[in-house]
Amino acid sequence: MNTNNQRITRRSVMAAGWASTLAAPALGQGANRPIRIGHVSPRTGPLAAFGEADAFVQEGILRAIGQGIRVGNRIHPVQILSRDSQSNPSRAAEVAAELILRDRVDLITAAAAPDTVNPVSDQAEVNEVPCITTNCPWQPYFFGRRGDPQRGFEWTWHFFWGLEDVIDAFLALWSGAETNKVVGGLFPNDADGNAWGDSRLGLPPALARNGYRLIDTGRFQPFSNDFTAQISAFKAANVQIVTGNLTPPDFATFWTQAGQQGFRPKIVTIGKALLFPSAVAALGERGHGLSTEIWWTPSHPFRSGLTGQTARELAAAYTQATGRPWTQPVGYQHALFEVAIDVLKRAERLEPRAILDAIRRTDYRSIIGPVRWGSGPVKNVAKTLLVAGQWKRRPNGAFDLVVTTNATAPEIPVGGQLELLD
Repeated sequence: MNTNNQRITRRSVMAAGWASTLAAPALGQGANRPIRIGHVSPRTGPLAAFGEADAFVQEGILRAIGQGIRVGNRIHPVQILSRDSQSNPSRAAEVAAELILRDRVDLITAAAAPDTVNPVSDQAEVNEVPCITTNCPWQPYFFGRRGDPQRGFEWTWHFFWGLEDVIDAFLALWSGAETNKVVGGLFPNDADGNAWGDSRLGLPPALARNGYRLIDTGRFQPFSNDFTAQISAFKAANVQIVTGNLTPPDFATFWTQAGQQGFRPKIVTIGKALLFPSAVAALGERGHGLSTEIWWTPSHPFRSGLTGQTARELAAAYTQATGRPWTQPVGYQHALFEVAIDVLKRAERLEPRAILDAIRRTDYRSIIGPVRWGSGPVKNVAKTLLVAGQWKRRPNGAFDLVVTTNATAPEIPVGGQLELLD
């Protein structure tokens, strides 16, 4: 297991950059000790859009908690100690170790891609601290940490969908479209790209089983500035569908160069890069018609078990508070803290083993749907719902993400039909 151990000093802590501590109101003199929830996500760097809603979500969670939560027969105020991974695995490991060893958090949480989730989980596992994570397909989370399906992990627990779900959602999205079924794959040389492009567990075998021909030009280095080789290969093979998993900057480079070089596929369905309205809006008119997986929308038929808000109410509150359109991580960041609070409320004592036991028993209805460990593909994973859809540009220039297929999760309402790119 890669534990990403870092040497932590007080000077390195002070120089580390963005960090925040949010706390529910104290109970006055003589109050029980606060519960400390550690949190790590990318607030800066190429994955910063994943952490855009952090402050909004955490402030709302603490308002809902009020004076604190009861653990056993005591009420404890709650603190959330949130740290920026800077979209860097080494940095994620460093701040996780600080939260565990210096701040002595009772529970640590993390979100947003293997770059943050995996090193935080590794630090929690090696230091025997309960850990809950999300926003990362379960295969790169589990197998990227060299997990053994027969044993699993002990201290680290994850909820999200898997590559099998995104494959099914993409195939459902494409199934009704008239194409030649030739697919161009864009897979970076990182944990996500290697998992998505894996010849046994990723997209290649699933596409082949369903009659698609994959043009895979190999792994490219993240933050590439030239996709000419991929575009040339796709044009030569008459690729009509492009898929893969990229950061927003990498996709923007690819899509700009594709336009310059006259490559015009009928469908472009990309994971990660097309999750965020800001990234799609930056593409201008060329953002219209791009498609992606959909984890959460305001139309999802769920409400928070903590605040009582519906998905639509949470999304509207986010837009009102920030002036920005809703993004998919809003729901999952909210669910992450919902689950964490539910676990702590059910813990018999405020100590690691008791919190771990409560995690194992989780069966919770959240803003993104049910979260229940014990029925997943491996011990430490609870699967969540996934559909797919398309970005559509309104006359005022704003973009809407519309669910165009719900074959993988019929409870999620469809909002429109897939349109081929011009």
